[in-house]
Amino acid sequence: MIPVVVTIAGSDSGGGAGIQADLKTFAANGVYGTSVLTALTAQNTQGVSAIHDVPLVFVAAQLEAIFSDFDVAAVKIGMLSRAETIRVVAADLRRRAAKYIVLDPVMVATSGDRLLAEDAIAALCGELMPLAAIVTPNLHEAAALTGKPLARNEEEMAAQARDIFAFGPRAVLIKGGHSAGSGTSDEAVDLLIDSSGAVTRFAAKRIATKNTHGTGCTLSSAIAANLAKGQSLTDAVRAAKDYVTQAIAAADQLGVGHGHGPLNHFYKLA
Repeated sequence: MIPVVVTIAGSDSGGGAGIQADLKTFAANGVYGTSVLTALTAQNTQGVSAIHDVPLVFVAAQLEAIFSDFDVAAVKIGMLSRAETIRVVAADLRRRAAKYIVLDPVMVATSGDRLLAEDAIAALCGELMPLAAIVTPNLHEAAALTGKPLARNEEEMAAQARDIFAFGPRAVLIKGGHSAGSGTSDEAVDLLIDSSGAVTRFAAKRIATKNTHGTGCTLSSAIAANLAKGQSLTDAVRAAKDYVTQAIAAADQLGVGHGHGPLNHFYKLA
């Protein structure tokens, strides 16, 4: 039987991030994708023009529909938009003792548009992080979560990851690709810190392209897919980073949109 993974996130009408990127990633990585929509965005490669939050009762109805029928092997959480939605999702996942929750703390889109209300950060940290097998913040999200300046090096990245442990996740993957100074490095480095405090470094050659829309969604979804297939956390992260690196390397082949284009999720089929 194929493993089933659910993404709980917002949609991207441009298809590059959110639910659409998650489902593409699930399919490309050999799992069956299901979805719970939390918000609709009017979005393309150039930015987000509008956000419509899905009513809470309908978020709950989608969760019931998925978990009452499917044996969900892993959960990916992305854009939740507001505190009320976070509380509904967290309560439902606690009640179901959901397995392998991968939390991508989506706060701001690649375009700079805000995707999480300021007053929702406390709910994210207090309600969802304690349920997470792994949290995957980029540098800007890690700084917002810890109240510290943007990490400038790997030592500061690791320190902020350890601070995030205070919220209760079992592991933190802090992603270095959004560093203000990252363009001067030939490597894109992510650090995985587990509950023992051990640090595992994942490095890949930095790829010169503007087409990186949906990178964070794709990475967290690939991790969830790999966990659902039975991989260890370290192996799941390593395989996910390799997949994302190849999808970025093939992104320019798509040639869609006029802004920051999407990854090529199905590069293996080209």
